[in-house]
Amino acid sequence: MKNNWNGKPYYSLNSYLKETYGQKLYKLSLDGGMTCPNRDGTLGNRGCIFCSHGGSGEFTPSRLLSITEQIEAAKTLVQKKQKNGYYIAYFQAFTNTYAPVDYLEHIFMEAILHKDIAILSIATRPDCLSNDVLQLLSRLNQIKPVWVELGLQTIHNNSAVFIRRGYPLSVFDNAVSHLTTLSIPVIVHVILGLPHETKKDMLATVNYLAHKNIQGIKLQLLHVLKNTDLADYYQKGEFQVLSLEEYLDILIDAIELLPPSLVIHRLTGDGPKRLLLAPLWSLQKWHTLNCILEEMEKRCAYQGRRFLCL
Repeated sequence: MKNNWNGKPYYSLNSYLKETYGQKLYKLSLDGGMTCPNRDGTLGNRGCIFCSHGGSGEFTPSRLLSITEQIEAAKTLVQKKQKNGYYIAYFQAFTNTYAPVDYLEHIFMEAILHKDIAILSIATRPDCLSNDVLQLLSRLNQIKPVWVELGLQTIHNNSAVFIRRGYPLSVFDNAVSHLTTLSIPVIVHVILGLPHETKKDMLATVNYLAHKNIQGIKLQLLHVLKNTDLADYYQKGEFQVLSLEEYLDILIDAIELLPPSLVIHRLTGDGPKRLLLAPLWSLQKWHTLNCILEEMEKRCAYQGRRFLCL
């Protein structure tokens, strides 16, 4: 009933890293000083409905620091966990290919040439990957591995319009195709619990990705953060967030749809405590992760279903 993925019934990022690099690599969240076409007036001024003013960069060092200074500052945050070793330079805040190519080359090169960085991971939008940017990523990928993390969230057009994503599914498909041609691994972000999506809708998104040529997936619980349009919508009682029990049921059904070779980078996500409105149960991260693993084991042991641990 067990597998060789560090005792877990799914292929986790930690398992992949230990298998590939012989050790765990901690992510260092970095801020490249960029914005987003959904904020600068190109597509809109208010961002995606769930996006905070920090553009998911609440855990990054100050953007006033150089990239090298940010790396060193971020290393101190994980010093108790890992004093020596290698790291993943993760450009997280906002859209990290939304800038002139010369600027992108400068900051990405500074990160990738750092002696302690083993992987460069870049979070971006699929509609912000011009040919020049793709060629830059390809060149960087010859130096050290480059991952591109695409924020898809959902395949459903009604939801995409509601959250103000700003691009159709075909743009995502084209981005994956271009990155695959360049042998650049793709990690896709999915949000479970978007307003008005049913369990069937969420599983359809995951099933769609299960048949795409991607190398990783992040399954993210919807967080309602203060000072977002989603928070206003939530406080008016327009939708309810998922309970822990509902999330466990949807999440594990989603994982069952994924090929065993696909690396699962995230099972729930972190909402900044000072900003989180709901669901508050998600603040108990280790309890949530333990509940997920316990439920997986129950399904393997008692329901006789074909789960990844079999």
